[in-house]
Amino acid sequence: MPESLYRTIAVDLRQRIESGELPAGSQLENEQELVDRYGASRNTIRQAIRWLTNRRLVESRPGQGTFVVKIDPVVTTLSADWKSDKGLSGGEGKAAFEEAEARNLEMRADPLLTVEPRFAEGIVASLLQIQEGTGVILRQKRRYIKNKPWSLETSYYPMKYIDQGASLLRSKSDIEQGVVAYLKEQLGVKQIGFRDHIVVRAPDDDEARYFQLPDDGTISVIVVFRTGFADDPKGPTPFRLTINVYPADTNQFVINSGEVGEVFANPIAFMTSSAESDDSLIK
Repeated sequence: MPESLYRTIAVDLRQRIESGELPAGSQLENEQELVDRYGASRNTIRQAIRWLTNRRLVESRPGQGTFVVKIDPVVTTLSADWKSDKGLSGGEGKAAFEEAEARNLEMRADPLLTVEPRFAEGIVASLLQIQEGTGVILRQKRRYIKNKPWSLETSYYPMKYIDQGASLLRSKSDIEQGVVAYLKEQLGVKQIGFRDHIVVRAPDDDEARYFQLPDDGTISVIVVFRTGFADDPKGPTPFRLTINVYPADTNQFVINSGEVGEVFANPIAFMTSSAESDDSLIK
């Protein structure tokens, strides 16, 4: 079945954008010029522009025209410890703010969290290695960079920790030192490692609304399932599950393994010294 003309035009414009012929911030030809270039009707051109707009490749500015969108992706370090005395681990808690600050980004979180008791089921029970129906506490926060939704973080902790004295897990405010440090201080539960499972999928309705994504699934979300493991006489034991959801079109991730050198491990040094290299990775 032949491809619709509007789609053919949209794909050609996208290729011109991705090749750099139409750089970020540049203005597309006006509607009549596009009609003449492609030999198409105005309605067909409008459909093509809508296709590009839905993919956040262009934006229309009333009274000015249509412009190529400039997207500066947020780079997040998923591995820990870029410095011996301060770790950056997957955009979580204080580490997320430290990395954002290192990259000169303005980050904020909603002052109040969603905190709810739940019964573990499905992937939550599986990754925490607990029986379905076991009580867990859910803690969810929304974070923004430059006042734009950046990530949706949902963490699950076994309810037994509250029973053992970690009462702040019920708090709707952030725990100042972070939950991992709090559980170590309060209960002696020490994180000795974590495992990340990364999935790319279409956003659900709530995610599409929060991230302001098109509702047709044309822009995916990246989901990082992080299982934290605590020291235990029986061996490493899952003690928390943190699920971070990010829009795929504005986020990139770095994973360091072993010694990689200060320039690559330190976000300030790397972003300063290799801006051009980052651009080449994006294209």
